[in-house]
Amino acid sequence: MSVRLGLDARLYYGPAGSGASTELTNVKDLTLNLEKAEADVTTRANQGWRATVGTLKDASIEFQMVWDTADAGFSAIRQAFLADTPMDFRVLSGASNDPQSEGLLATCEVFSFTRNEALEEAITVDVTIKPTYAENPPSWVNGGGP
Repeated sequence: MSVRLGLDARLYYGPAGSGASTELTNVKDLTLNLEKAEADVTTRANQGWRATVGTLKDASIEFQMVWDTADAGFSAIRQAFLADTPMDFRVLSGASNDPQSEGLLATCEVFSFTRNEALEEAITVDVTIKPTYAENPPSWVNGGGP
């Protein structure tokens, strides 16, 4: 069994359709949310038990960045939010060239870009991105590439 630490995980970004090859290093905590919607398929044959099947999958990626306007990744995320421009993102459990790493690859839109101004902390921004209408659907990928 191989334990992975959050600090070894990676987030990559790039223009829509590019596969996301540039590492976004200005990331603090990141959460990859994967969920399924449900459909009730209960029949009388279930003898009083509810039966459910999964339907559409849903994904969201939430992370925090330090507000650093000199950082290229920060500027790209901010611009994508302001211009409603889709981008590719890869959320991997390790480096992109590590064949043991895995995660989500999707063309996403930035839906939240919330600035936090805590009195005794650096200014940060909370970012939420979700898959959007694109030529390629989201997919689960492994590392081992560039």
